[in-house]
Amino acid sequence: MHYNSNTKLYITVLCAFIIITGFFVGHMIKSDNFQSIYLSEDSLANISTIDKGASPYILGDKANLVSFSVKPGEQVNGIVSYNGAVSGAYFFEANILINVLDVNKKEIKKSHANATTDWMTAGPVSFEGKLDFTSLPKGPAYIEIHNDNASGLPENDKNILIPVIIE
Repeated sequence: MHYNSNTKLYITVLCAFIIITGFFVGHMIKSDNFQSIYLSEDSLANISTIDKGASPYILGDKANLVSFSVKPGEQVNGIVSYNGAVSGAYFFEANILINVLDVNKKEIKKSHANATTDWMTAGPVSFEGKLDFTSLPKGPAYIEIHNDNASGLPENDKNILIPVIIE
């Protein structure tokens, strides 16, 4: 099969585009700014609201976050069921702390979740629970995933902050 010069050029340009795009996406995921890929198109509409005080990005030890069902910028109200997974030894006795913080990162609601997989590992551990946003102040806030630090020593604290908007 013979290709004319226009077809060869088209195939070359297409291959170059695919390689460059793959490199760029791979670099974004490996870089420290990967949290921007967590923002869905729906949550991008909320950035101007979050920007009035809360960061629109996942903060803290974000490299330990494997998954979380509440997305950055999501509007939340009432009782919200969630599930997720973290790595890096966040659990003690299968318990992990899940709190709600205000825009200034002050705790406004304490809660916890339970591991749904083996928690005695530094690898990913799944968890699930519910958060009650009823009667909390409306506006930008954070869901904090915090390790259950049995030592009580501040240097052993780890947390992940996911920005949300309480309706």
